Amino acid sequence: MPTTSPCLLIDLDDTLVERTAAFTRWARDVVGEVDGSPADLAWLVEADASGYTPRADLAGRMRDRFALEEPVDALVDRLLYEHVRYVTPADGVVARLDALRSAGWRVVVVTNGTERQQAMKLDGTGLGELVDGVVVSEAVGVAKPDARIFTRALEVAGAATEGGWMVGDHPRADVEGGRAAGLLTGWVSRGREWVGGSEPTVTARTTALVLDAVADAVAAA
Repeated sequence: MPTTSPCLLIDLDDTLVERTAAFTRWARDVVGEVDGSPADLAWLVEADASGYTPRADLAGRMRDRFALEEPVDALVDRLLYEHVRYVTPADGVVARLDALRSAGWRVVVVTNGTERQQAMKLDGTGLGELVDGVVVSEAVGVAKPDARIFTRALEVAGAATEGGWMVGDHPRADVEGGRAAGLLTGWVSRGREWVGGSEPTVTARTTALVLDAVADAVAAA
């Protein structure tokens, strides 16, 4: 039987952790290796598309732009794992997760990516100790915004859909996907304007502020 505790499903990259900042630091290293320019750095960060560009595609484009002899498979491994050493928790999320779980919330990470890469981020930042479970697209065979990944996360949380929340930074994968799965939604805008259809239940610039708004909304219900 599902728990009556409030349930939070939450994205990992650029929500709980600063993934794009970490990738940018790594990209700077790579561009330095090839004596590239600031334009090369800007190109690589844009081409990465916050991790949504398939890694093999990006590796091939890097080989072409930087005249690399490194095999595509080796570059894919670098793209997947080398930036992880630079990953840090988003400001304020550790305190918010502590507070939510102390208040009885069930918290499950829902993330697209490989199991190894996402486990490295959670272990390296210590965030894995602050959640009740993790659902990774590679492990379950479906990715956000597919409703099935949210259903699986709710099962891990032992929670019902009603009253559950999905928080993340990606308008389609996190907000529209969460809404389609029957969840309330929180959008980490990072200063962007909402340009989709129905707006998220709550919106704020940072993850910490979104989590504050979620907690306030539940307390006021």
